Amino acid sequence: MLKNDYKPRILIVFFVFVIFYLIIVLRLYILQIHDNNFFENLANQQYLVELKINPDRGKIYDRTGVNPLTINVLVNSAFVLPRQFQEKEVILNFLEKNYNDVYKKIKSNDKLKFAWLERQLTEERINYFKSKNLKDVLFMPEQSRFYPYNSAAQIVGFTDIDNIGLAGIELYFNKYLQGTPTTVELKKDARSDSFYFDKRIIEEGVKGQKVVLTIDSKLQFLVEQELEKTLNEFNAAEGSVLVINPDNGEILSMVNLPSFDPNQKSIENLEYTKNKIITENYELGSVMKTFAALAALQEGVVTPDEMIDCEGKVAFIDNFRVENWKSVDVISFSDVIKYSSNVGVAKIAQRLGPKLYTHLKRLGFGEKTGIEFPGERTGFVNPPSNWSRSSLIVMSFGYEIMATLLQLGKAFSIIANGGYDIDPVLVKFPSRNKNYFEKKIYKTEAIEQLKVILESIGSVYSKNLEGFRVMGKTGTARAIEDGRYSDKKHNYSFAGIIEKDKYKRVIITFVKDPKSVGLWASQICAPLFNRVAEKMIIQDLTSGEIS
Repeated sequence: MLKNDYKPRILIVFFVFVIFYLIIVLRLYILQIHDNNFFENLANQQYLVELKINPDRGKIYDRTGVNPLTINVLVNSAFVLPRQFQEKEVILNFLEKNYNDVYKKIKSNDKLKFAWLERQLTEERINYFKSKNLKDVLFMPEQSRFYPYNSAAQIVGFTDIDNIGLAGIELYFNKYLQGTPTTVELKKDARSDSFYFDKRIIEEGVKGQKVVLTIDSKLQFLVEQELEKTLNEFNAAEGSVLVINPDNGEILSMVNLPSFDPNQKSIENLEYTKNKIITENYELGSVMKTFAALAALQEGVVTPDEMIDCEGKVAFIDNFRVENWKSVDVISFSDVIKYSSNVGVAKIAQRLGPKLYTHLKRLGFGEKTGIEFPGERTGFVNPPSNWSRSSLIVMSFGYEIMATLLQLGKAFSIIANGGYDIDPVLVKFPSRNKNYFEKKIYKTEAIEQLKVILESIGSVYSKNLEGFRVMGKTGTARAIEDGRYSDKKHNYSFAGIIEKDKYKRVIITFVKDPKSVGLWASQICAPLFNRVAEKMIIQDLTSGEIS
């Protein structure tokens, strides 16, 4: 009887154990299989953060394709993960006192997963954070742009803290240089509480592409030195130098001063970041007589030897007073340009009439060159429909024409290369694949006649340039101040050509508002041209560019 009493009890105990076992198995099934995704996601929320990481930004090189004008460096940045705070009260107190903007974001958005504290930290700032022993302040390496050649700053430009181009080539080719970001997971090590990039890439990005400029970095540095000497000597506000190969339009040097340091996070004067050779218009004065002369020779309205009455110091043309800078009487047309007679060139311009405007436009004035650079100015040439009785006269010696120094360089390149249309080029790669010498726009005879005239001027400034043909024209123009021509402020320029056999170079020098008084471009910009040419030729002889 007793034995029979135990059987039900044993069965009950057995079934209890079986049920308990089944519950455990079922629970394990739910945890490990059925709800696996739920718990995996829960764990991931604690240890994983998804981020988009910019790829290596493409480098910018000088014309060699070897010398980098930009370098990518890794620097640490500090951040927090608000949904994963370990010491919430400690970090929030720290943020409220030191990073109130971040603190407010976190308090106003409970879904905020990520927030920067400081980007691109110095060693001093890294040590500061580490000294606080804050578990919730984390570090991540980021790319930063470094610029080794300050002399090319206004060409290369700069990026913001996210490596997005803001100026210069960095801006113009931003998408090309930037590539596309890679999406990765930021994973937390449970033992060290540090973060590192998981090897698993969610979405692969595309690396940024390189850009190769036409700039010669060595020449750029030498030109900057010479320009700085001139500005200091004459206490001038600013200046520029442009060097072009007229056979292919490649810009070998492009310098503006004052400049800036692109490696400084804050730029004191944004005006200094401008590449004014491209982005500023000027009335250039007598250097523009070159193109009135070319138009007249091309149209056959004058010959180099024709005698022109320049009427001494002052003449009235169409009842408009025109003054020569010095008294000249009857001289050849060649000497009209050589001695820069306003009266003489104005008389020849009258023979051209509206054709002067046509030729200025043909040479590229009043039109963008299409250079690979942001912010190019169009310039302005007063059209015949807007002319007053004096317009044709003053245009012949450089007024009522606003031009960039790049446009001046283009026009002189057309003269230097024998009359072929040419556009200035700043980038070798990626190439525009433009074919040169397709369109001859000036007769060889007119070009050579003009070169002989310009040589009579340039030879005066050919010191230490023996064996080279030196051609050029000076320009002095009154600067515009408060909408009026200033009697005290002037812009000075010299546009020149260096030639020997197949070797040709165009050099434009420009100085604005020197404080020294009673000067001419022949005393400021022509000597600068000579020194730049000398340094350039020495370098090109050494490199084998000149045979």
